[in-house]
Amino acid sequence: MRTLRDFNAAGKRVLVRVDFNVPIKEGKVKDETRVAAAIPTLKHLLEQGATLVLFSHLGRPKGGYEEASSLAPVAPVLEKHLGKPVVFIGGSPELTPASEATLERVQAAPPGSVILLDNVRFEPGEEKNDEELAKKFARLGDAFVLDAFGSAHRAHASVTGVARFLPSYAGFLMEKEVSSIGKVLHNPEKPYWVVLGGAKVSDKIGVIENLLPKVTGMVIGGAMAFTFIKAQGGQVGKSLVEDDKLDLARDLIKRASDLGVKLLLPTDVVAAQKIEAGAPTRIMPANAIEDGWMGLDIGPESAKAFAEALRGAKTVLWNGPMGVFEVDDFAKGTLAVGEAIARLEGAFTVIGGGDSVAAANKLGMADKFSHVSTGGGASLELLELGTLPGIEALS
Repeated sequence: MRTLRDFNAAGKRVLVRVDFNVPIKEGKVKDETRVAAAIPTLKHLLEQGATLVLFSHLGRPKGGYEEASSLAPVAPVLEKHLGKPVVFIGGSPELTPASEATLERVQAAPPGSVILLDNVRFEPGEEKNDEELAKKFARLGDAFVLDAFGSAHRAHASVTGVARFLPSYAGFLMEKEVSSIGKVLHNPEKPYWVVLGGAKVSDKIGVIENLLPKVTGMVIGGAMAFTFIKAQGGQVGKSLVEDDKLDLARDLIKRASDLGVKLLLPTDVVAAQKIEAGAPTRIMPANAIEDGWMGLDIGPESAKAFAEALRGAKTVLWNGPMGVFEVDDFAKGTLAVGEAIARLEGAFTVIGGGDSVAAANKLGMADKFSHVSTGGGASLELLELGTLPGIEALS
């Protein structure tokens, strides 16, 4: 990819695609992680003498202005992190990112300004990668910087479309994400373990198939483990299972065996009859869960076995929780495995976005990992395919 090292921003108006798709409640940003992640790129461009025009998506508006999906609440948060005034252009149907009124205000802004535009998904052509919309975006700057790794797997007008019409570069966050995930994709130091969790095998098939030949071992927890357990003849009660993926699970188990890869599944689980805080729980064998009960977290023996397997690893990739992490009663397994990874000495450890990041934050150990990805979907696609539309657009 072309990066900021290939670009002198002095005197230029730089259009920066950031990922400010942050949780907002009652008009307040509830998690500032993604805003903070953009700051190194923005400060670098400002120090070089650029004027910045920032744009992002937020949520899933239906191709028109919606007050609830406006980026207005992000402006004061960005101002705080940047230590510099931010001009927000938006907050009305007339001031969508590609409108003439927005262009006029951008062109009138003094040099060195930081401008935040409103939600790119207010433009109906954004997700269709409409060429005319991409050209309108391109009018807003002299160059384009893609720093929204969390959106780099989407061939949208503000991600790949605009890169066709302006000199385009990867921001520091984008570069760091691709480099870090590249390390677990290409020639990782061994022993190399992958820890996968979450609800569905189908979400992770491509990642499992791509990484299986490269790893020492793979830990599979979360609800996706029950598809593997049932495929081996286990009784899983009313645990979540993808019955149409049982043959695939059997094939993956055989493939791991043929490759000499250790494939670890839970041996015990924390089971309950319903997913809610305070529900009665029991520890049960993972392959003998009683009717009417479901596994909602890995059990203590599994947590201990997984941690023991990871000891001595030199590379670890973690993507997905070990149970229904959102409910504290079923979060212990995820936290135990996260802590085991965080405490590895001399290892390169990567969290591939999503709920695993929330778990690391809950542990207060996010800074103990070598890299914490800002994009769950983008991470998975990069791990599966080895590239992304956003990477291709900058190559």
